[in-house]
Amino acid sequence: MLKKYFPTVAITTIVVTVLLIFIGVIVRASGAGLGCPDWPKCFDMWIPPTTAADLPAQFNAEEFNALHTWTEYINRLVGVLVGFLILLTTFFSVSYIKERKSVFISSFLSLVLVIFQGWLGGQVVQSGLQPGMISVHMVVAMLILMTLVYAAWQAVKDNYRFTLMQHHKKALFYFSIALIGFTLVQIVIGTQVREGIDAVDQTLERSQWIEQVGLIDDIHRTFSWSVLLTSIGLIYYVKKHNLVSNITKLSYTIFGLIILQVLIGVVLVYGGLPPVFQVLHLGVSSLLIISMQLLFLASRHRR
Repeated sequence: MLKKYFPTVAITTIVVTVLLIFIGVIVRASGAGLGCPDWPKCFDMWIPPTTAADLPAQFNAEEFNALHTWTEYINRLVGVLVGFLILLTTFFSVSYIKERKSVFISSFLSLVLVIFQGWLGGQVVQSGLQPGMISVHMVVAMLILMTLVYAAWQAVKDNYRFTLMQHHKKALFYFSIALIGFTLVQIVIGTQVREGIDAVDQTLERSQWIEQVGLIDDIHRTFSWSVLLTSIGLIYYVKKHNLVSNITKLSYTIFGLIILQVLIGVVLVYGGLPPVFQVLHLGVSSLLIISMQLLFLASRHRR
């Protein structure tokens, strides 16, 4: 019975985890990271206030922003939901221990990571959004996502068939490794760009912020070519060898998401960093990681 429902539970957990990543970026883009100045409570309350008049006496009413507080609080609530879903995923994965231990091990690893992520979130708040810790927080979020995807894939992979010659599998393996590696580096550099933006003079026009970041933004833009060119190489290889339709569709999905990322990046640079595009930029990165990981897993599939 547990085995029957595991894929549904695991995929639901993946979807909600991606949603949490989007919400996390909203918190970041809106400046709501310290909307709750303490942890795990918010203004020393389990349900935060909606007006400054309801604040406990030890907090400064002038620093209270209801929108920021509730944005951060919703982020925490969804984080708790993800934690419970991962716990449920791990519980259901127990049914695979005998025949496919990788499902249980990866599910349990995601549970360990989400517990660490919860602790790390508290450290981020207590540090006052210290540079570097936010980057680690995002990387751990991506690792949680990848372990969940791996667990779900291991459970359902026998339902899919990839008719590929061994040398095609090898080529797709190298393409996927390169794409995942380059994209993770871009995510890390991107969080550094975001931290650079946080450090600029906020009294300047928003359109001037990106100009103040300096070298790290130039590296971020230049390094994006590695992802784009690798994806073009993937498309060329897939079309040249007329690979099976599911691989072709997955490759075009990766390429399409990368093009979308490039366009979002252009809007961010030349459009004055509109917050909605900041959310899309990192949110789409999570979808890219999933697509690239599926390509990697397909290249290793032996059925």
